[in-house]
Amino acid sequence: MVENTAHAPESGGGATGYITHHLHHLQWQIGEGKFMTINLDSVFFTLVLSAIFLFFFLRTARKATAGVPGKFQAFVEMVVGFVDSMVRETFHGRSKLIAPLALTIFCLVFMMNFLDMIPVDWVPGLWTKGHELAGHDPHHAYLRIVPTADLNTTLGLSLMVFLLIQIFGISHKGVGTFVKEAFTAPFHAHGFMKIVLAPVNLLLRIIEELVRPLSLSLRLFGNMYAGELIFILIALMTLNAAFSSWMTYAMLPIQFVAGFVWTAFHILVITLQAFIFMMLTIVYLSMAAESH
Repeated sequence: MVENTAHAPESGGGATGYITHHLHHLQWQIGEGKFMTINLDSVFFTLVLSAIFLFFFLRTARKATAGVPGKFQAFVEMVVGFVDSMVRETFHGRSKLIAPLALTIFCLVFMMNFLDMIPVDWVPGLWTKGHELAGHDPHHAYLRIVPTADLNTTLGLSLMVFLLIQIFGISHKGVGTFVKEAFTAPFHAHGFMKIVLAPVNLLLRIIEELVRPLSLSLRLFGNMYAGELIFILIALMTLNAAFSSWMTYAMLPIQFVAGFVWTAFHILVITLQAFIFMMLTIVYLSMAAESH
């Protein structure tokens, strides 16, 4: 979401500096060799949203009543019922983990996506002001609040799904059948051709397994990164460095309309992306539990 950025802080480079500053993470590098970079802002907001999700859903579950439910309980029951129906229609195995996992993925990804609805300068602006009051350079007060616009977050979620796929495959089929399928599917053969096609099947299986987390992570990251960038570009419409004072105020109506339209459309995007991530997870786990 955007706001009037006529008085938005610049980062020493006009429009380019403004965009670069908003797309820069608060980072922490491990070790002197700096072999790993963790974006602390993504980790922080992910943990906060996870705690909020657990608090409200557990609280609702404990205080649930069989009588007329309250508004929030009715909302939670509607979400739970929706996710449960999707799981029943899609997952063909038997598992007590799938429904809670799908609910967690859908709600958490949606909440992380929804942070994109906060005006682009609000939270980073407060962080910059606090940085300045603490005696630090405000131009280096970097902060991004949308965890799913960070490839590290989406890749981490996708790798979790990837590990679950392997665990489900082994637990439902056994180690022997799981390994056997890697060499005998998708091309089934008998006799000598079975041995000839085994390396081909294994190669295709490895590609298939690697493509899944990549597609999951890149799809979610690409949509959220693009959405965040468009909000920043809309905010630039009234940046002081770009226009004279009268032009800035003339652009305000255009910025408002553009921001409203994109916000309305982006609400659909963030919901759809959470739904797609959840559904693909269920489908992949269902495929892992089924025998070829």
